[in-house]
Amino acid sequence: MIDSIKKALSVPIKDMKDIIHYEGRIGGQLFGPIPEKQNREFFCLDERTWVWHEEWSDKFGRRHSTTTRYDVRPNGIFKTQGNSVYRRLSDDELLNFYEAVKLYGDKVIPELKKLANQ
Repeated sequence: MIDSIKKALSVPIKDMKDIIHYEGRIGGQLFGPIPEKQNREFFCLDERTWVWHEEWSDKFGRRHSTTTRYDVRPNGIFKTQGNSVYRRLSDDELLNFYEAVKLYGDKVIPELKKLANQ
């Protein structure tokens, strides 16, 4: 499937990292349009790790970024941002994460399958 996706994409694909980046760009659009000069990615890194990454400029033009990693474990879902320790998701965060993963399955996976079948 990876070779099919590489062939179907209009951007040069060298390895799995490029496919994950493409996947992240699709996932970043799940919650609406991305404002100009901003970047947002949401992707599944492996069987138990999800990543949400955002970059933006403040009113002074300084670039900022934040990366949130979600770790799906048998005893719950945990997240970390930056260098902070992992902490269990609250009930509201858990619901939001569930909705994000559901949207991902509805939108991103079919897009990747469509690319693989071209």
